[in-house]
Amino acid sequence: MSEPVRLSKRMSELGLCSRREADEWISRGWVRVDGTIVSVLGSKVLPHQKITVERQASAEQARRVTILLNKPVGYVSGQAEDGYLPAVTLVKAATRWSGDRSPTRFQPGQLRSLVPAGRLDIDSVGLLVLTQDGRIAKHLIGEDSTVDKEYLVRVQYTRPGRFPDSSLKLLNHGLSMDGKPLRPAQVRWQNEDQLSFVLREGRKRQIRRMCEIVGLRVVGLKRVRIGGVVLGDLPPGQWRYLRADEKF
Repeated sequence: MSEPVRLSKRMSELGLCSRREADEWISRGWVRVDGTIVSVLGSKVLPHQKITVERQASAEQARRVTILLNKPVGYVSGQAEDGYLPAVTLVKAATRWSGDRSPTRFQPGQLRSLVPAGRLDIDSVGLLVLTQDGRIAKHLIGEDSTVDKEYLVRVQYTRPGRFPDSSLKLLNHGLSMDGKPLRPAQVRWQNEDQLSFVLREGRKRQIRRMCEIVGLRVVGLKRVRIGGVVLGDLPPGQWRYLRADEKF
């Protein structure tokens, strides 16, 4: 016999929305279970029950925006800290990239609930995703996310001699951090002082710490791709909307 689960959790599992959105929709009377409106938060459902959402919920979700920002050095991804500004403060009409082909018009209301879907350290630059859409956030940073992220990393070798091939192999697979093995990565030389890293996880300062273990010092770090979405020609400090034809 299947156990009942919270309606909001089940809606998130089905990819309808995030749990926070589900609770909002339930309280507004926008969710039906087997055709009957359920508006009590914490209600439970069985896996076989049919969940549908009213048109208002779908319309509201369609208005939610996802923004791609080329984060410069000196901004934090999330909450302001130690006097540093959060990256979201760069999102305004004046900093929208002139090459943005999206027909969406910028409105200050789009800044409400605009959260970073993933981190980028204060001293790192490149592609940062800010979204109002809980489904995208879950897809990119949920525990079971399989979306890969690509970084260009400028490094200096701090030990005598040449950087050994065995250390490059270790960067690809075999390192542990905080007592836990890292998932396999794809790491290769781009040129004599720059590596390309493709990761499927994002532990805190992961690339810098991986490099440190094998005697490399990171001089610069830039995220250039998240899944199928690339940074491209987006200038530092500017942003654009995620296009309808782009998928992570």
